[in-house]
Amino acid sequence: MVNLTHDRATAQTAEVLCSPAYCSGQWLLLQDMGIKLNSRSECVSETVIAIYMHSAYDPLDPNGNITIKWDVMSWTPDGYVAVVTMSNFQMFRHIPNPGWTLGWSWAKKEVIWTMVGAQTTEQGDCSKFKGNVPHCCKKTPTVVDLLPGVPYNQQYSNCCKGGVVSAWGQDPSSAVSAFQVSVGQAGTSNKTVKLPKNFTLLAPGPGYTCGPAKVVPSTVFLTQDKRRKTQALSKSDSKFLNTPGAHTPKRDNDPLLQCTHHMCPIRVHWHVKLNYKDYWRVKIAITNFNYRMNYTLWTLAVQHPNLNNITQVFSFDYRPILPYVSINDTGMFYGMKFYNDLLMEAGPSGNVQSEVLLRKDQDTFTFKQGWAFPRKVYFNGEECMLPPPDTYPFLPNAAPVKLLNLTSLIFFLILLLVA
Repeated sequence: MVNLTHDRATAQTAEVLCSPAYCSGQWLLLQDMGIKLNSRSECVSETVIAIYMHSAYDPLDPNGNITIKWDVMSWTPDGYVAVVTMSNFQMFRHIPNPGWTLGWSWAKKEVIWTMVGAQTTEQGDCSKFKGNVPHCCKKTPTVVDLLPGVPYNQQYSNCCKGGVVSAWGQDPSSAVSAFQVSVGQAGTSNKTVKLPKNFTLLAPGPGYTCGPAKVVPSTVFLTQDKRRKTQALSKSDSKFLNTPGAHTPKRDNDPLLQCTHHMCPIRVHWHVKLNYKDYWRVKIAITNFNYRMNYTLWTLAVQHPNLNNITQVFSFDYRPILPYVSINDTGMFYGMKFYNDLLMEAGPSGNVQSEVLLRKDQDTFTFKQGWAFPRKVYFNGEECMLPPPDTYPFLPNAAPVKLLNLTSLIFFLILLLVA
């Protein structure tokens, strides 16, 4: 066994781009043949070596980002009503429970009168207002999604999922979250309205960096009957880059891991199971060792030179990822909806598995030098640490039946360690 991220006079939109920070700002602990991000487990006693890593580019998803659009839909006596839309354009990184937290700073003395589909975590000091009291008076509001099941008059399209947003490659229709906000004391024209600034996005994982908002062409919306188009009056857009990484705050209920020799919350098992004449078969098993956390909408991204010849995937859904159009060596496995898209907490049900049938290309296929094993593996966007290539088990390209029965028991184990 081997143990092995234009300005227009009457129509504007602001946009913010957020990109994953990956390992930026987190301590990685090297232990055994894997790497472990702080798990705060009481079972760890071995000596470790700490390395501080910086990374902000993932070659498997070079264009992945979260884009936030701020569309001004109508003007009010002292401000405007805007629709804020968050689109997750990452191919295999979704935003899991407990969901996203969005923050920004107002450019002037704006207040939030009302919100639909989301809420701020604090109201702030609204004592100077008499009669109607704003929803939030803070200079730096923090917004979270509403939970499922809220009354219909509090819902907005693509809201109320507890902040959970699918990856674009997994389900584009669920890779969007949106809410409506009524802003006061903000100006009532494109010339007097100022864009929010200092956007932050908190989500489970290594965090995101956010770029400044910029004015872009306004968004066009379809009516419900899809027979008429309407256009936002103003729009700002921000893509999350260039600012310091934002990390999820520590929660009171820290994860509790099952004590193992590797102390990893997730184990991905790649088992070269059968070797046919024209095909070969791999079994993939994912095991959760976390007693307090399950993984909804999990994803497993794999880079392997033979993924261009996948013939059948039996119990997972599969989608090729083509970061570079001319190279088809990366794909994403994910659970079938309502069947195994939920990886339960540690225990008898804390695993999902599937088998994959791949066709052999006789010009390139080999079992030598670890070729049968992946080059890169990501679980929920977190990169699994692979061992040195010289530790990979070797298999012959062809073998007698008796020998095959022995070699088919050789498997490949990848250990992912997450904070």
